[in-house]
Amino acid sequence: MAPTLLSSSGSSKLQVRSANRTSAVPRLRRRLAVPPLVVPPPTVGERLRDALEALLAAGLLLLTAPLCVLCCLLVRVTSRGPAIYSQSRVGRGGRIFTLYKIRTMYHDCEKATGPRWSGPNDPRITPVGRILRKLHLDELPQLWNVIRGDMRLIGPRPERPEIVARLREHIVGYDRRHLVKPGITGFAQIHLPPDTCLRSVRNKLAYDLFYIRRRHWRFDLYILLATVLKLLGLRRLYHRPPRYPTA
Repeated sequence: MAPTLLSSSGSSKLQVRSANRTSAVPRLRRRLAVPPLVVPPPTVGERLRDALEALLAAGLLLLTAPLCVLCCLLVRVTSRGPAIYSQSRVGRGGRIFTLYKIRTMYHDCEKATGPRWSGPNDPRITPVGRILRKLHLDELPQLWNVIRGDMRLIGPRPERPEIVARLREHIVGYDRRHLVKPGITGFAQIHLPPDTCLRSVRNKLAYDLFYIRRRHWRFDLYILLATVLKLLGLRRLYHRPPRYPTA
């Protein structure tokens, strides 16, 4: 079961810079007092899950360490800049944490434009970076974020603070995805492509809230298995057309 998707036709990229045209609705939302997100303290079960996922992430990090080193070497010899870079992301309860990834773009490529999403055929991505992104190998260092407790293996994809600030103005209830820790993979990630516009964010938010309301170890196991199938190019074995809205 999955949520109903919105059409992405006619939509444009979201830039962190202010848009030239502003509607009355975003202005009205800015005037209204938005209550702070109330995140309940973690339960004993959640703490146990965090400990188990940290152990699993440590094992996976040890197993994939040679592959991670190889990827870093390829990045270093093919483009200028560090092989691993850090970036601020928004986590559970709106807390800012540092996320680690293998660099797939040219060094300082956002110096002139500021933070923005990556689109199809993005010229900022290096040739090696395209391969790493296709295989999702650039996300291996995020296992360290799971060990540190910033993330989980499964959860909503963390976004940058600059982009989150803009999305809060345009999407009602966007902060509800911050009720849980973000994840390396998730229900939205296995079904939908990366964000490119506001409609794509709304679609992913529906999937994220669907997962948050129905979290269970069986659901998590399904997402892990689906992630493996997606990496193997077998997405058709688990993907089904969306039927149930969750907004």
